[in-house]
Amino acid sequence: MRAIVLMCLLHAAIAVAPTFPWNGIGNGIQTPNPNAKTNSACATDEGSCRCCVMLKEMNRLRMYFNTTMNNLEKEFSQMVQSLDNIQASYTAVSVALFNEFKCLGPNQFNTLVIYKHVFINLGNGYSVDTGIFTVPRSGVYSLALTVYSDSGSPGAKLAACASLLLNGQLVAGTREINMEDQEDSGTTVVALHLKAGDKVTVNLPAGCYLCDDSNHYNTFSAFLLYPE
Repeated sequence: MRAIVLMCLLHAAIAVAPTFPWNGIGNGIQTPNPNAKTNSACATDEGSCRCCVMLKEMNRLRMYFNTTMNNLEKEFSQMVQSLDNIQASYTAVSVALFNEFKCLGPNQFNTLVIYKHVFINLGNGYSVDTGIFTVPRSGVYSLALTVYSDSGSPGAKLAACASLLLNGQLVAGTREINMEDQEDSGTTVVALHLKAGDKVTVNLPAGCYLCDDSNHYNTFSAFLLYPE
């Protein structure tokens, strides 16, 4: 790459390089310094002087090339760092409850919902072992919770409900409890300012139950809208 850049710089420099006419000593050429070998050569003959001028120009080009390459390498390093920061800010999680027909609940106490099917987990913030989404980077997040349940038969009690918790505190939830519908669903979407390390979980309240299958009716999603 340095060779290509050098050729480009050399071409540009030659295109705008000043001319050095030979009109004899003192005509168009700086008065020679008797202590310098190159200037002594200039005082001897035209060929030596042109060689001297060429060496000076090559030194100038070398310094210009090195300075330009250092600046380019610095800008490239900054660009790579910026891209790394952008990539590190990618956070997107979308998970579902089960891959086969199964129901979670009802229980006599609150239960942490652990989603086992992962659609996407950019940033590795969600754990399929604990069901906890740990915020990897501070910013504004969109959180979405969809619940679905099937009572099993007409007239049976339907209790499709769940809630979003932030660090153990209730944020929002959805609740469908009746004896009129055999099946029903609900969705909650919120935008929150979260800090790195915050814990987001889904809670199944006592007496509620969720049913899912390969159609993935029960889902939880979180993604970063604006990083800090």
